[in-house]
Amino acid sequence: MPSVPISPESGPQVVLELIYRLKVRDAMSSPVIWASPGASMRAVQYLMRDNRITGVPVAVEDRLVGIVSMGDVIEALDAGRMDEPVESRMTRAVISLEDDMPLAFATTYINRYKFGRFPVLDREARLVGIVTSSDVVRSLLVAMNREVERLEEKLAAAAAAEAAPPPADGRVRLSFQVTRFDFENAGKASAEIKKALKGLGLDPALIRRAAVASYELELNQVIHSEGGSIACVAGAGSVEIRAEDRGPGIPDVEAAMREGFSTANEWIRSLGFGAGMGLPNARRVSDDFSIDSGPGRGTTVRCRINY
Repeated sequence: MPSVPISPESGPQVVLELIYRLKVRDAMSSPVIWASPGASMRAVQYLMRDNRITGVPVAVEDRLVGIVSMGDVIEALDAGRMDEPVESRMTRAVISLEDDMPLAFATTYINRYKFGRFPVLDREARLVGIVTSSDVVRSLLVAMNREVERLEEKLAAAAAAEAAPPPADGRVRLSFQVTRFDFENAGKASAEIKKALKGLGLDPALIRRAAVASYELELNQVIHSEGGSIACVAGAGSVEIRAEDRGPGIPDVEAAMREGFSTANEWIRSLGFGAGMGLPNARRVSDDFSIDSGPGRGTTVRCRINY
């Protein structure tokens, strides 16, 4: 049965990060080979044979209406009904993926339903691709090779930083990378910042405020950005948290600062996120707060908490 030897609930951390960072569109095959509802089962058989595939979506123009598998073709052949139209034998209740979903959804669907393939739709419900377990594994192998190179560079930089003398000004400086849709690791930067501030012996109430600000900004990047970074500088009477991300930017900053305003889509909300309280909460716990954002240029948020 089709499966991917990876689960969003288990596996090496680097792989878990990748399946949340990559999107379904990064793994899917496109353009899609599809059949029309009126095509004969024999025509579909030839389509599968010529393209060496075992399943074909059925569509009217770019709208998915069903799917037919090699099993359906074999049944039609045994019944002597190869000249019947595809629409009479196709599966109509099709489970599909969205191209903007994290690849983690594809691994979950493949392992749960054991189907050989899943059609992929865009936000306008147009058929734009198809994804199989082989597509997922192949895309992960390519991404893992790139990740190994990035980690090697990061380790070299960390070794150089460890060998450097401590900062003369006595400030604590922390920096973290944030990955889009990586809900598995959301909150880790905030937890490390909280730990570092405890090590400085700061007031617990101030630490809670800093933890709230950093967590809300980190989660905003996970949900809304293409990825970014969270930095914290503590010392000399203040804790400053800076969040920078890569696109898409906030079209209406004033609206985004209102409690309850959110642009999160339905599947984000179904996970329990996207309530529209992130930026308002970060501003509420800050002594100084600023935000710079706009369409296509990303977002930078600065929070300072004085002590």
